[in-house]
Amino acid sequence: MASTGYSSRRSSAMVSRLSASAEAAAQAIEGRTRQQQAVVARRVEYYDEESVAGEARYDVFINHRGVDTKRTVARLLYERLARDGVHGFLDNMSMRPGDRLEDRISAGIRECSVAVAIFSPSYCDSEYCLRELAMIVESRKAIIPIFYNIKPSDLILPQALADSDVYLTRDLERFRFALREAKNTVGITYDSATGDMAELVSAAAEAVFYNIEKMEKVQRREMIVSRL
Repeated sequence: MASTGYSSRRSSAMVSRLSASAEAAAQAIEGRTRQQQAVVARRVEYYDEESVAGEARYDVFINHRGVDTKRTVARLLYERLARDGVHGFLDNMSMRPGDRLEDRISAGIRECSVAVAIFSPSYCDSEYCLRELAMIVESRKAIIPIFYNIKPSDLILPQALADSDVYLTRDLERFRFALREAKNTVGITYDSATGDMAELVSAAAEAVFYNIEKMEKVQRREMIVSRL
């Protein structure tokens, strides 16, 4: 009889442990499901705002030279951020036929809290890249530089552009100042001959998440202070 009682208690204990394990696993699955639902809800919120207001709101602006990086890191980073519910501005993904180029880009920079500037070998040859960078710096956005097959010391205004009569002296100074600011900002370096593209995209995405969170904390503190 004693042996039978012991067996019953042991069986009950095993059932309790199994039940607890099953409950813990169910809670873990529920937690992951809630996180996924939150991401989806955030995406839906963006899409609803876009359909109602006529244009989207952006978390991050991706500044890049298309001929160098549009089909590689720029596009891959945009897609990675989208999967995590972060709405990025990438020109060929965020603009529609009929949009005014300058207006849409200005709006994208104005709305974002963080900008990723992907510097590549022909970046500084592009007036559009330089104008976007100048706007980002002047708007005091957080900048995450990616030095893609280029060194920070290579961020110099090309002599041909500097000697051109097309640009005002004021514009050339804006370009130079923006390049200096980017050069003096800690960034991510990448060499396509030895680097891993997946690691680059992951590092860039993590930097975006960190800076967005940091900017949101600053904004919350400012709101609290303004109410005091």
